[in-house]
Amino acid sequence: MGKGKAEKGDVEVEEVERGGWDNQCDFFLSCLGYAVGLGNVWRFPYLCYEHGGVTFLIAYIVMLLISGLPLFFLELVLGQYAGKGPLKLFGRIAPAFKGLGYGMLMISFLVVIYYNMIIAWTIYYTFAGFASELPWTYCGNTTLTSRDCFQRDQELACFNSSKDDTFWDKKCTSVSEVCLNFNMTQADERDDTNRLMCYNGTDNIVLNRVYPRVSPSEDYYKRTMLGLEQDTSWENMGGLKWELVLCLAAAWTIVCLCLIKGVQSSGKVVYFTALFPYLVLVILLIRGVTLDGAYDGIIFYVYPTQEKMENLLKIDVWAAAATQIFYSLGPSFGGLITLASYNKFTNNCHRDAILIAFANCGTSIFAGFVIFSIIGFMAKQADLPVGEVIKGGTGLAFIAYPEAVTQMPVPQLWSFLFFGMLITLGLDSQFTMTETVTTAIMDQYPNLRAHKGKVVIGASIIGFILGLTMCTRGGIFMFELINWYSASWGLLICAITEILIVMYAYGYKNFLENMEEMGLKIPTIMKYYWLSMWMVITPVVLFFVLIMTFIQYSPAWSPSYTQEKYYFPIGIQFLGWLMALVAGALIIMGVFWQYYNRKRNGKATDFKSMISPSEKWGSALVTNPVKKPTGVDNQTYDKDEIRYNKYSMDTAY
Repeated sequence: MGKGKAEKGDVEVEEVERGGWDNQCDFFLSCLGYAVGLGNVWRFPYLCYEHGGVTFLIAYIVMLLISGLPLFFLELVLGQYAGKGPLKLFGRIAPAFKGLGYGMLMISFLVVIYYNMIIAWTIYYTFAGFASELPWTYCGNTTLTSRDCFQRDQELACFNSSKDDTFWDKKCTSVSEVCLNFNMTQADERDDTNRLMCYNGTDNIVLNRVYPRVSPSEDYYKRTMLGLEQDTSWENMGGLKWELVLCLAAAWTIVCLCLIKGVQSSGKVVYFTALFPYLVLVILLIRGVTLDGAYDGIIFYVYPTQEKMENLLKIDVWAAAATQIFYSLGPSFGGLITLASYNKFTNNCHRDAILIAFANCGTSIFAGFVIFSIIGFMAKQADLPVGEVIKGGTGLAFIAYPEAVTQMPVPQLWSFLFFGMLITLGLDSQFTMTETVTTAIMDQYPNLRAHKGKVVIGASIIGFILGLTMCTRGGIFMFELINWYSASWGLLICAITEILIVMYAYGYKNFLENMEEMGLKIPTIMKYYWLSMWMVITPVVLFFVLIMTFIQYSPAWSPSYTQEKYYFPIGIQFLGWLMALVAGALIIMGVFWQYYNRKRNGKATDFKSMISPSEKWGSALVTNPVKKPTGVDNQTYDKDEIRYNKYSMDTAY
């Protein structure tokens, strides 16, 4: 960086040390756990399922290379170099855009609220799985089972008892009664399996087309766990389900206890939480591919038919892939910057970025094989095409995986292992997003670092209270609203703003020099790749996706008591829009606030000064002398000491 040396008195030493990772492995596993989370086994499969399997898979890999990986590496470099969270970092690298840090923080805050609800669901399932028979194995195991619940073994027992019967309404029922209930009559003919059919006045209809069959696992998820009822809507959300309230309280308690001492404590927890899921996924894959129908599910997942390839021309596929990359790798949430800010100054974050990004992508694809083998089995059981067997949306992981567990010996053990895996996957990401919020608070108010435990407890209590709206019988609607809007347009806006600030306001040459200061050796071919992505391809692609997402906007919906989608009312959609645009609004408000604040304090407010680094911008070794480079204790390098005139309009610190 600068060639002159800063005077000793020029360096502001913070009263309380920020803390740091005990070793490189802590950071790597924390990053891996943050990137490899519920998005890989929960969000990726259901998006893949909704967008035709291989279609989404292709778009996902492309978006990884042109948006996810470049942003992932960019944020690791920024956080490691500055040693600050997003609030302080962007306010120093480009004062006008301090609001970007607040935008990222707001997105993380919204996601933290609903993300812990998924962990609460997994805790609910974990305890439910201790029953002598898993309650989602058969229809009728709970009083809330719907009449359309269908399980092949139960149907076969009814058929063997009487050739004129089928399984419906939780019991053996005559086919004539089923047909009559749906305004049809019993047909005189039977289908290829010798089952009776219904006659609608024109054609004979096989029973699986007469009404939408629901698997026991999907029925349990929607009716028993969520508590959806026929009249549940935004106008009638119902009361609190106290089982879910207790599970949410347990989820926040776990997060609080693991973060109460900062990254030193969470860094040790991830040794288990980051690696355990891989063991369970391997076991589930081995079981999944041996199920009847698994081949059909995997073909749906990976085989590129002409119809599926034509779907690549649809922008919603690319928008979903881009959003999933953000959810999966975690750029623009502020979490990566936060994790890297606790790093050793000379850590090889280039290696980490590539390894973690591809491990993340590989995990998503691997989890896809697991879940689509199970969906193929479910399709075979329900005698439906793979693309029609599930209507659960975001609940896919709570439908397909539990279904597979019931097919294993000692299902209670596998249920415990599977939902334990989901908990560990969710906790890794939740740790980082919650740490992002608490780090931002303590960076803004350094005196609070001495009370880190109280800050974490306070954040956990607030998160729990705000999450109670998702513990009602209609809580899935609030969950879907936040899931649909919280990290959509706002995330893209933050990403585009971030990359433009660093590459064009701060300058790519300065950024490359910062990497050299940290000792990063980038091969020439990789340097060209990074620059081409950062300078042109990534911002252009993200801007195009953002614009097309607005143009091809579709309203938010949620699974309902029936198999039909429940589209939210206009007023609720407007609330979602506000949620989606709050990050962009904070960026704009930050520009006006910084202009007013600098003018009031007698600082320059011209365009160049507003987008140039402030006098406080510098490497972590200067702005935080307690930060240690690898193998060196409490020592700074001459080349890292800086007079800020190289980057800033101000020549004195």
